[in-house]
Amino acid sequence: MKQTSLIFNVVLSIAVVVLFILHFNSGKTSNNTGSSNTSTEVADVPSGSIVYIQIDSLINQYDMFNDLRSELQVKFEAVQDDLQKKGRSFERDAKDFEEKLNKGLITRSQAEQMQQTLVSRQQELQNYSQQKQMEMSEEEAVLYNRVMDAINTFLTEYNKEKNYSMILTTSGTTNVVIKGAASLDITWDVLKGLNDEYVSKKSKK
Repeated sequence: MKQTSLIFNVVLSIAVVVLFILHFNSGKTSNNTGSSNTSTEVADVPSGSIVYIQIDSLINQYDMFNDLRSELQVKFEAVQDDLQKKGRSFERDAKDFEEKLNKGLITRSQAEQMQQTLVSRQQELQNYSQQKQMEMSEEEAVLYNRVMDAINTFLTEYNKEKNYSMILTTSGTTNVVIKGAASLDITWDVLKGLNDEYVSKKSKK
């Protein structure tokens, strides 16, 4: 009975940890959204200037990113719901086994067989949870890759017109720009162009 309880507790712990990780991952992209100092005016910076973008603010206000994040959140919630259902099913079966064992309603050989089945299910649930965690992490990575690719592609065309000498970026704790003049911040200009382009492409689909 103690072994069965241990199996049950381990599975529940795994499910809780995975659900927490998934929930944390789905919300972490919103960090630092309040730190933006972008202007609501379109930047007017002379060609040849060294300018910068507040990349966290740019991404979090980019319509494409927010649409993709909403789609991913739906998948996260579906995974959470699936794991919770599987966890509850295992819990019911584990309790049923303990009750039958305590009441002497099953033979020793039946108890051993049922316990082996529970151990097998515990391993399957653990593997399934880890698999889903990896899949969600990969989906999140692809989301960021798609967004960054769209931004880089846009900036290539954008700078053909602007002709800036260099476009730097702030990025979390590894800022390329520690402190820059507000007049050289082109975040809003780039964001406006990105969103206009995205809305245009979206409307054509």
